[in-house]
Amino acid sequence: MNLTPATLLRSIVLLALIVGWAVLAHQGSAGDAHPDFSAALATAPLIAIAVMLLWRAGHPLWIIGGGCAVFLLLAWTWPILRQNVALVYYVQHLGTNLALATLFGRTLFGGHEALVSQFARFAHGGVLSPLKARYTRQVTKAWTAFFLASALLSTLLFWLAPAAAWSVFANLLTMPLLLLMFAAEHLARQHLLPPEERSSIGDTIRGYRAAMQARQAASRHP
Repeated sequence: MNLTPATLLRSIVLLALIVGWAVLAHQGSAGDAHPDFSAALATAPLIAIAVMLLWRAGHPLWIIGGGCAVFLLLAWTWPILRQNVALVYYVQHLGTNLALATLFGRTLFGGHEALVSQFARFAHGGVLSPLKARYTRQVTKAWTAFFLASALLSTLLFWLAPAAAWSVFANLLTMPLLLLMFAAEHLARQHLLPPEERSSIGDTIRGYRAAMQARQAASRHP
């Protein structure tokens, strides 16, 4: 994958946004920031998802009516949201991990090809050796377990530990743990697969994009 100045700049900006979001989310969850600002930041992803869904509906009445409904719902629940910022972040963190666990895990049953195997197949022109198929299936299991473990630990910390302790895990350690998981998988790949069977980071990204595009096309034309 070619690293151009524009690509490097975008990566730096994206990293800065992720770090900034994590720090602000931690402050809001721990009660160290203004409650209205923290509630607005916490609900921003949910509002963005609602806007995208309404926009995809296409019909002006759906967009206007849905937008008004979202605004009224926010206004009605705002006193509760500003007093329970950590709960909003917890629901997002739990939901994201369970959704990703489902995305990976459901491909392990019913005769489906494992999700990481799909990425590898798309990255290598539709060709996947038996060795690579077995390995990528195990990687799919590992990612499923990772997201389920994150959801479980998040729940235990949220209900049994101080809010600040949960927030450190959910807001500050999520990205480092993801990077650590990628690094561990990379080391395992180097150890378990011969050189000709290994995929580069660029291959993985291309395979992921191709697989997601194929999924979107299939959902539009069942």
